[in-house]
Amino acid sequence: MDKLLKVDIQKKLKEFDLNVNFELKKGRLGILGPSGCGKSMTLKSIAGIVDPDSGVVSLNTDEETVYYDSSKKINLKPQKRHVGYLFQNYALFPNMTVEENIACGLSKDDDKGIVSEMIKRFHLEGLEKRYPRQLSGGQQQRVALARILAYSPDVILLDEPFSAMDTFLKEQLRIELINLLKDFDGFSIMVTHDRDEAFQFCDELIVLDKGKIIAKGDTYDIFENPRKVQVARLTGCKNISEIEVMDDYHIKALEWGVTFEVAEKISPNITHIGIRAHSFSPAEEGDVNVLDTKDSTKLEMPFEWEITLANGLWWKYDKAIHEHEFEIPDYLKVDPKNIILLEE
Repeated sequence: MDKLLKVDIQKKLKEFDLNVNFELKKGRLGILGPSGCGKSMTLKSIAGIVDPDSGVVSLNTDEETVYYDSSKKINLKPQKRHVGYLFQNYALFPNMTVEENIACGLSKDDDKGIVSEMIKRFHLEGLEKRYPRQLSGGQQQRVALARILAYSPDVILLDEPFSAMDTFLKEQLRIELINLLKDFDGFSIMVTHDRDEAFQFCDELIVLDKGKIIAKGDTYDIFENPRKVQVARLTGCKNISEIEVMDDYHIKALEWGVTFEVAEKISPNITHIGIRAHSFSPAEEGDVNVLDTKDSTKLEMPFEWEITLANGLWWKYDKAIHEHEFEIPDYLKVDPKNIILLEE
C-alpha cells in the first residue's frame, strides 16, 4: 500500500471558517500563508492538539490509521497518533539535560540505545549533560528534532521553526533541517509565512488564505505560475496591476499606464498581471514591452539595486558588495513570457 496522509477538516474560527482538504503521498509539504490564516490550526488538528468541528484525518502506511473522523466519532489522543510536533520555541524541558529531553518521549519498553543513536545522528556528542539554557539556537533545534525522531513518528509537523531567529542563523538551520530530514521516511509538513523557506524546503506547496486553500501543487509550478493575485503576492511578486484587455495578446496595465504584449492568449477570467522585480532587463527604444526609465529612483542594497520607475514599477538588479556605482539604462523591457496572467 502506498503511503498517504489525508486531511479533510472544517472548523469555525472567530475570523473565518477553516476548510482544508489535501492528500500527501511523499516528501515535504509546505503550507504558506499570512499570519492568522489557519496554518497552525491545521497542524494542531493533525496532531490532535485541537479538534476540528468535522472531517477526517487519516494515515495509510502498511494499514490505515484514522486519527480523526467526526462521522465515526473517532478522535485519537495526540500520544496515539505517532506525530512529532516541532514548536516555534522547541518546547524543551528546561530542567532536563539533553539526553533526558531526548529520552522523555520513549516508553519503558523502548531500547535505551536509541538516545545514544540520536545523540550521534544529530551531532550532539559532548552536550549530553547540558541544559537547554546552555545550548545555542541550532543545538536546541537539533535536540528537539532528536526527541521527535527518537520515537519514530510517521509525521513531523514544523510550526514556523525559524520565525524567532536572526537571518544568519535562520539560513544555517534551514539547510541543516533539510539535510536532517532527507533520510526521514515519513511525512513532514512545515507552515510558514516566509516564501524563501517554502521554496527551499518544500516539494509540494499549499497556499492558505483566510482558512481556505487558494493554490496547491508542485512548489516550483506555483512560484512560476501562481494564477491568482493573492498567490502571486504571497510568493513575492512585487508588481501587480489590474488590466484592461486590448486584444488576445495585448493588455493595458491600469496601475502603471503601460500597454504590454503577453505570450499566452488572454482568457476572460484574467483580471490582473504580475511582473517579478527581477524580470526586467536593459533595452533599446523600439523593443517589445519597452519602458522609459526617466525620473526613476534607485536604492542601494548590499547585493542588489532597487530601482523604482516613475510609474511605480519596481526593478531589482543584482550587484556585487563592492560595486557602488550604477547607471540606470534609458530603457527597460520585460519578455512577454515573463508577464504572469492572474485571476482576482
